Amino acid sequence: MRKKIKIDLKRIKEMLPASPGILRKDEYFNSAVLIPLVLINGEYNLLFEKRSAQIRQGGEICFPGGETDELKDSGMLETAVRETCEELGISRNQISIIGCIDTFVGSMGITVDSYLAELNIKNISELKIDQTEVEKVFIIPLSFFIQNPPQCYDLEIEVHPFRTDENGRRIELFPAKELKLPEKYYKSWKVRKHKVWVYKTGDEVIWGITAALINEIIRIIEKAAVKE
Repeated sequence: MRKKIKIDLKRIKEMLPASPGILRKDEYFNSAVLIPLVLINGEYNLLFEKRSAQIRQGGEICFPGGETDELKDSGMLETAVRETCEELGISRNQISIIGCIDTFVGSMGITVDSYLAELNIKNISELKIDQTEVEKVFIIPLSFFIQNPPQCYDLEIEVHPFRTDENGRRIELFPAKELKLPEKYYKSWKVRKHKVWVYKTGDEVIWGITAALINEIIRIIEKAAVKE
């Protein structure tokens, strides 16, 4: 006999979020980055890191940041600030937070909360980078990204309801046939196209999530620009 459940709509309303968030966010790899602006000779620059070869995604260009640590961090902003201080060798009072941008939800199961900030330094030579994580840091003027739009590539993403093991046997990951779903789900199927942004800066190639964040910052800057 099915047990009846009393539905209390008022109580349900109280439990609903005040504004939409990301459903099942705890199932993602949740990270946060700082998007650092550095003012040098009257011009704003973006500061980048090149990852050390021995860490995950070694040799790639990124902003300072990393995975959130619930034991250390009170929130995503705290993650971004803590990681930046550790990687660049600066103190928290050298970081002036400007604000956040929308959370990036990646197609590979990652979320990135990003915070635009100004670093209170006069030159990147002041930084004492953690070379176990960072090979080098460098800056590029914001004007470069305003004047040089990124290239955009469309990749195709597929869902695979099975995999093949080393002996050639099919291992079902999702029993679509057993569930009597439409036959198209028995095999791999295309989900959608995934846009990948790429900036060629001369010395380095900036792509993926970092490039997407740059593109968003430039969009905001251009929208906020005062037209003379």
